[in-house]
Amino acid sequence: MSISYHNLDWKLIFCAGALTLIGILLIFSAHFYSSSEFQQDYFLRQATWFGVAIIAFLFALNLPLRVFEATAYLLYGISLALLVAVLMFGTTRLGATRWFDFGPVSFAPADLAKIATLLALSRFFAYSRRKATSTRNMVLAIIMIAAPAALVLKQPDLGTTLIFLALFLGLWFWSGVSLARVTLTLSPAVAILASLSPVTLALYFTTILGFVIYFRPRLIVASALITVNLVCGIVTPLLWSGLHEYQQRRILTFLDPGQDPRGAGYQVIQSRISVGSGGFTGKGFLNSTQSRLEYLPERHTDFVFSTLGEEFGFIGAIVALGLFGFLLFRMVQIAARCRSKFSSMIVFGTATIILFQMFVNVGMAIGITPVTGLPLPFVSYGGTSLVFFWFLMGLVISAENTWQEY
Repeated sequence: MSISYHNLDWKLIFCAGALTLIGILLIFSAHFYSSSEFQQDYFLRQATWFGVAIIAFLFALNLPLRVFEATAYLLYGISLALLVAVLMFGTTRLGATRWFDFGPVSFAPADLAKIATLLALSRFFAYSRRKATSTRNMVLAIIMIAAPAALVLKQPDLGTTLIFLALFLGLWFWSGVSLARVTLTLSPAVAILASLSPVTLALYFTTILGFVIYFRPRLIVASALITVNLVCGIVTPLLWSGLHEYQQRRILTFLDPGQDPRGAGYQVIQSRISVGSGGFTGKGFLNSTQSRLEYLPERHTDFVFSTLGEEFGFIGAIVALGLFGFLLFRMVQIAARCRSKFSSMIVFGTATIILFQMFVNVGMAIGITPVTGLPLPFVSYGGTSLVFFWFLMGLVISAENTWQEY
């Protein structure tokens, strides 16, 4: 079935395009006063990559989703092979082995792995004949996610690893699992945080026991819930004592950046200053003090939202977040509308990835999430990231345009 360009969801495309153009302007502003010509050309390279991203968008849009559905597992296998290959033959930068270098162009297999895993997991959930709550389904899905996640973590790349986890939870929920069950699955993470204090740990386990007594889940579920949380609560303090002092300092600095204002906490502190100094209306385009004086590191990538907050203030931040909000809201509407379960999974999985990366990146800027290096979708500098998100947009628009197909 050919694509009708007249009937495309142009509002959705406009939102993604507006965010990309905002990003190019912020990248231009971030290095406008830089003495390095290379840094001043960042925005030109990003604009060039925008052109490449549009080609990727059109490719995904015009290729029937049935082709991606049929080749999902093949692409998944190829992506795993590339993740293994990059660990053996890839280029190492700043202690991380994540790229294949082809002259001036670099390729990160992790981005292909995210697309391939989205396709493979979407097909798995779409064609499974078992109930969404099936233990076997969950185990197989976890294995599918764990394979690329473990290889990416080996690079190491914690941020991308967390994306795989978020993708699994999002698609697992959309396959029919209740939000309560997904929340319980995340309960061990709460136990780890609660273990920082014996009092909070005791209160948390009281809550868990109350939940079990009130809802009376199956014995195997109740036993697993209590055992896993208990193990996490007991083991975490032991693991903490086994960490090196500098590792403990990094974690404590995340919780309180002021403990190391010139070291590990420097980026977060400068980012908070940048966002806060913008006030309600901002200092104006090209008037970012933190960028001009080069106080804020990675102001065009990890902390591009800080540049936005300083130059355009609260109003600019709300506009950008509003564009993301509409983008996500519309994607959920499309996912609910699609008759094809595979297409629905693709759209909701894309929304999950965008939401997770947006939350983590904005959280980094204001100091509520760890600095993981995840870019702000469509906005942060990075050609691979831009092409990746516009390719996903092509899949989403294609799904919306053929929503009536099974």
